[in-house]
Amino acid sequence: MEDKKVKKVIIIAMLISILLLSLTGIVSAQKSKLQTVLDRGYLLVGTGSANVPWHFIDEKGELVGFDIEMARILAIGLFNDPTKVKFVEQSPDARIPNLLTNKVDIVIQFMTITPGRGQLVAFSVPYYTEATALLIPADGKYKNYEEMVAAIKDGETITMATLLNIESNVLVQELLEGAVGTEYETVGLELQAINSGRADACSIDLSSALWLAKKEPEKYLLADRTAREMNNAAAMSPNDQVWINFVNLVFQDAMSGYTFKLYNDAYAKWFGGVELSEPKVGKPQIYR
Repeated sequence: MEDKKVKKVIIIAMLISILLLSLTGIVSAQKSKLQTVLDRGYLLVGTGSANVPWHFIDEKGELVGFDIEMARILAIGLFNDPTKVKFVEQSPDARIPNLLTNKVDIVIQFMTITPGRGQLVAFSVPYYTEATALLIPADGKYKNYEEMVAAIKDGETITMATLLNIESNVLVQELLEGAVGTEYETVGLELQAINSGRADACSIDLSSALWLAKKEPEKYLLADRTAREMNNAAAMSPNDQVWINFVNLVFQDAMSGYTFKLYNDAYAKWFGGVELSEPKVGKPQIYR
C-alpha cells in the first residue's frame, strides 16, 4: 500500500513538472516583440520612399522625412541611439501583410487610422492629424478650386489623380464634385500624372501639398480645398500589448513630455519651420 502511495506521488510530481515545462515553453514562445527587438539590437521599420515630406529619397540618396524621424525617436527610446533602425521599403498595400508576417516590427508609413484596419492591426497613439487637399499644376488650365467648379458646371471633364483604395472615388467627389478619378498606387505616380498632363489635379495629403507648393512653386499650386481630417499612427501586431504599450509611451512622451524636443525638431524640419508650443506644467498635455 505504501509503495502505491509513493508511486502516486511520483506520478503527480512528474505531471506537475511536465505542466511547468509546457508553461515555460509557452511563455518563451510568447516573448514580447520589445524583448525581441532589444535582443536583436536594432529596430525593423516598414516604410515608404515616395511621399514627401513623410518618407522619400533626398538629393543625397538618403531616406528622410517625418515618418523616418518618428522611427528614429523610437530607436532612441529603445537603444538611446537613433541609428539603430533598419528600414524596409514597401508599397502601401504591403504594410499590413509585412507586419502580420513579422517582416517588420512596426509600420511607420503615413498610415491612417480606420476601423477596418483596426480589426487587423493595433495602432499607436496618433502622431499627426492630416487632411486631404487638392493640388494642381502651376502651368495647368485651372488656377484654383472655383475655376474647376465652374468648368464642371459648364460641362468640362476634369480628371483627378488619387491613391488606390476602396474609398478613392468617394474622396474625389468630396474634394471636387463631378470630377473623374483615376487611381494610382503611389503619390509619386499621382504627381507624374499631373506633371504630364494626364490629370488636371490630384488628391494629396495637405502636408505633402504644402511642402510641394512651397518647395516647387513653379510646378504646383494648392487649390484651397481640403476634406477628411484623419489621424496618422504607427501600426503593430495586435497580439503583443507589451510592445504596443512601449511604443505608445515613447510617442506620447515625445509629443507631450521629457523628450518633446525630439518631436518638435522633427516637426519644424518637415513642416515648414513651425515651432510647437511646449508642454505646460500641471495637467498632462494629453488630457488638456
